Amino acid sequence: MVDFLAENNLCGQAILRIVSCGNAIIAELLRLSEFIPGVFRLKDKADQQKYGDIIFDFSYFKGPEICEGKLEAKPELLDLDEEFRENNIEILTRFYLAFQSVHKYIVDLNRYLDDLNEGIYIQQTLETVLLNEDGKQLLCEALYLYGVMLLVIDQKIEGEVRERMLVSYYRYSAARSSADSNLDDICKLLRSTGYSSQPGAKRPPNYPESYFSRVPISETFISMVIGRLRSDDIYNQVSAYPLPEHRSTALATQAAMLYVILYFDPSILHTQQAKMREIVDKYFPDNWVISIYMGITVNLAEAWEPYKAAKTALNYTLDLSNVKEQASRYAAVTERVHTQVQQFLKEGCLREELVLDNIPKLLNCLRDCNVAIRWLMLHTADTACDPNNKRLRQIKDQILTDSRYNSRILFQLLLDTAQFEFILKEMFKQMLSEKQAKWENYKKEGSERMTELADVFSGVKPLTRVEKNENLQAWFREISKQIMSLNYDDSTAAGRKTVQLIQALEEVQEFHQLESNLQVCQFLADTRKFLHQMIRTINIKEEVLITMQIVGDLSYAWQLIDSFTSIMQDSIRVSPSMVTKLRATFLKLASALDLPLLRINQANSPDLLSVSQYYSGELVSYVRKVAKLTHAISIFTEGILMMKTTLVGIIKVDPKQLLEDGIRKELVKRVALALHRGLIFNPRAKPSELMPKLKEMAATMDGFHRSFEYIQDYVNIYGLKIWQEEVSRIINYNVEQECNNFLRTKVQDWQSIYQSTHIPIPKFTPVDESVTFIGRLCREILRITDPKITCYIDQMNTWYDIKTHQEVTNSRLFSEIQDTLGTFGLNGLDRLLCFMIVKELQNFLSMFQKNILRDRSVQDTLKALMSAVSPLKGIIANSNKVYSAAIAKTQKIWTAYLDSIMKVGQMQILRRQITNELNYSCRFDSKHLAAALENLNKAILADIEAHYQNPLLPYPKEDNTLLYEITAYLEAAGIHNPLNKIYITTKRLPYFPTINFLFLISQFPKLQYNRNLGVVCKRPADQIDWLPLVLGLLTLLKQFHSRYTEQFLALIGQFIRSTMEQCTSQKIPEMPADVVGALMFLEDYIRYTKLPRKVVEAHVPSFIFDEFRTVL
Repeated sequence: MVDFLAENNLCGQAILRIVSCGNAIIAELLRLSEFIPGVFRLKDKADQQKYGDIIFDFSYFKGPEICEGKLEAKPELLDLDEEFRENNIEILTRFYLAFQSVHKYIVDLNRYLDDLNEGIYIQQTLETVLLNEDGKQLLCEALYLYGVMLLVIDQKIEGEVRERMLVSYYRYSAARSSADSNLDDICKLLRSTGYSSQPGAKRPPNYPESYFSRVPISETFISMVIGRLRSDDIYNQVSAYPLPEHRSTALATQAAMLYVILYFDPSILHTQQAKMREIVDKYFPDNWVISIYMGITVNLAEAWEPYKAAKTALNYTLDLSNVKEQASRYAAVTERVHTQVQQFLKEGCLREELVLDNIPKLLNCLRDCNVAIRWLMLHTADTACDPNNKRLRQIKDQILTDSRYNSRILFQLLLDTAQFEFILKEMFKQMLSEKQAKWENYKKEGSERMTELADVFSGVKPLTRVEKNENLQAWFREISKQIMSLNYDDSTAAGRKTVQLIQALEEVQEFHQLESNLQVCQFLADTRKFLHQMIRTINIKEEVLITMQIVGDLSYAWQLIDSFTSIMQDSIRVSPSMVTKLRATFLKLASALDLPLLRINQANSPDLLSVSQYYSGELVSYVRKVAKLTHAISIFTEGILMMKTTLVGIIKVDPKQLLEDGIRKELVKRVALALHRGLIFNPRAKPSELMPKLKEMAATMDGFHRSFEYIQDYVNIYGLKIWQEEVSRIINYNVEQECNNFLRTKVQDWQSIYQSTHIPIPKFTPVDESVTFIGRLCREILRITDPKITCYIDQMNTWYDIKTHQEVTNSRLFSEIQDTLGTFGLNGLDRLLCFMIVKELQNFLSMFQKNILRDRSVQDTLKALMSAVSPLKGIIANSNKVYSAAIAKTQKIWTAYLDSIMKVGQMQILRRQITNELNYSCRFDSKHLAAALENLNKAILADIEAHYQNPLLPYPKEDNTLLYEITAYLEAAGIHNPLNKIYITTKRLPYFPTINFLFLISQFPKLQYNRNLGVVCKRPADQIDWLPLVLGLLTLLKQFHSRYTEQFLALIGQFIRSTMEQCTSQKIPEMPADVVGALMFLEDYIRYTKLPRKVVEAHVPSFIFDEFRTVL
């Protein structure tokens, strides 16, 4: 008959695929359970208020129209809902696919059982599959994995959260419209069970059997599987544990499967006393805390409390005298085996001969160790005992007393056992690999000795006092031939023959009185020794390694091991050499991966990589947790560097990398905390705390930096590289989090390229409207340089208080930020200002729509003005009257307008200062980079200009990231002009140039020209500053088509010409202040846009400019 798991056996392959898929689904569920978006829990008040109206549980399905109607009634809720969808649809889809795969799994299993019943697989029925060893294992596993999936979902993803996620997915995805969607079935299967994994929570009635019965499964199949598990040793584990007292450990995997599968047939648990007695006597006579899958533990005393038959049967095991007996027995075993193991681990004890002669003894010691560790770890675990349950507490206290339990001693035993196992395995692997070569070598040596003896008795060899003896000569030659004829491949026959040869050599020594000749005796003894070695060597079997692997299973401690973390860390502190034993323990724990990966591997499933990466990653992150930086870097370094590079699961763990990660983690924690605490400002403080706090922070950062330089040689790591990478990561992450405020689709932590699971950047509770320190810093700078209360003098790069005329701050501020936060800090500040400018411009546009485009009177005024001023090349008669009338009618809109324009202008001044500082430091600190970037930039621009003049010349293609990448470099090096940036996309707006022109001339009366300072505010109460006004207008116009700017400049030109014409006709000798203001605006306009003079001279005759110069 074809092997059940052969590739051409469709029946075997089908069930193997199902089981492989089951293991992969559980890994995905465990992986996803760490990424549940917090909002779906609706735990805190803020979340409930914000999202309570858009996140629904299954009550939504009773009246979806009502819920959607409520949303549509409020536009702000619709907007929030849309934003929520954009941010969460990706993770919701991933969860939905996992839930869907659970449902698909049970549907596939049911279909497979139907196919078996209907005879689709030739010669295969449920009965024949259950008679086959592999078939029996796979069918039991298939049902058991389905139960585990349901339990894992309920433990890791609470019922309410599941419902909310499923409803959100239903609302946000297109799945509900597709006909083949089985969303209804998934919702029925995974609706909330009422179970809560919180300690002290009550168990819902009929749980989990009612949950397990949501999808019906063939009763015959369930009862046959339970029958098999009750009677057979389906994994043949008993052979690895020959002692009767180890039987429950040998059958532990099967016991876990039976525990889960019994919930599919709860009548056995409730009423069938005889079956339950049989199950308890076979599987649970001396244990009641079991591990069901990858370390998920269950205490049967609690789990079987509601079931009469199960509870009664288990009472014999839980009888206090039995508990006492078991605990005392394991206390004695622990003491005995620990001494044995420590003896074996002494230097030079585990030699090859000793190992080969004592294989059974060594294996028995290993079995005793592992069984004792397992029992004590499971039965003393905190997770297995509900502190509110008096009976469980009593049992646990009894165990702790009678087993003289000490977690440190148990942990020491685990370490020593792991080390002992590791050394034995390595020795065995080495011996197995050299087995044949050694055997052949001993054979050759023995045969040669015999040939030499034969030569001695031939009388030819001059060996003292040995007479010629032809019989012995022929006999030894024959023995030599016999030894050479031994065949390695037929080990049984070779073994038997070797024993006979040893006997023959002993006899020849006695009968021929050869004892008198020492040399001959020595030759015979040597040959016997070689033959003995051959027997030993042929006995090195792979079965021993397999037994060690089975016995050394530590998968039950996958989660329990966490409770020993602090002991591990303490022991490393006391004795760094402990790390070598820890390595063996982690490798022992890694063997837990065999369980979920075995079937996936057999099925050649593509899930192998993702599942093994998940579990290996979990284990490695635990190794990192243990390897947390201890108080003394030196101790830790010594210990860590003693470890060798190790494969944990499928991930290579390099001890040096672990050390570096530990150092990085500590650095990130400290620097992030220092930045958070150091950059909190009191807005009421006079003068501002900004500069003192920056100086203080710079000193702190310098201290960190210097101490890092000191340790780098000591620990042999690149301190400066780590410093640069981690500080840049902290700052960039904080900038990203701050910028999330301005984005609809936010960058979640798991999507961020700066956040890491191994070396996480801590998040702190916000202390004001800013999320992070970078936001607080930015808002403090904006507060103290607010154009309403300060006046910025560009030539001095300084802000002065508008009332007291005291200096507020100057460009030193940005050098100070450079010293504190480095280039990344300045660059991050620049990015944040960009987002703020975008937000401000968007606010401006919505204000423009509301106040101007929807106001009929403003529209009429603008229409009248436009007809009065056209053509723009002409001169307006009675211009004063025309302009002042238009300004008077639009007076009410200018306050908000001025606010917006000045905010943008203020941020642009800050961006120019940052660019300046970045460029200055780049030229000093990396002049070659600065030169290379400038030249590359010029070259690219020249090429692009050439392409526009001649389209046949090359131009960067759509998919070429060159322009995008070089922009990031140029911005970091300060080689760009913030005033030329396009921040937002805009539509055409009617009267836009006219409004801006009116706005500008309406502000002139508040300003005056001062010889020393330029244009300044007349009265502090007017709250206006010239440069923010100019740069704000310039930025705003830059966002629109250039013809708007052209028209705007033409209106100013016409204003200047008309006003001058009026003055000349009225014989007013000096130039009016408004004209001086307008000309100053044009001067500044071409200065900051770097445009040629002819742009403005097209609208204003040059003689006016010349006269304006004399006025200045």
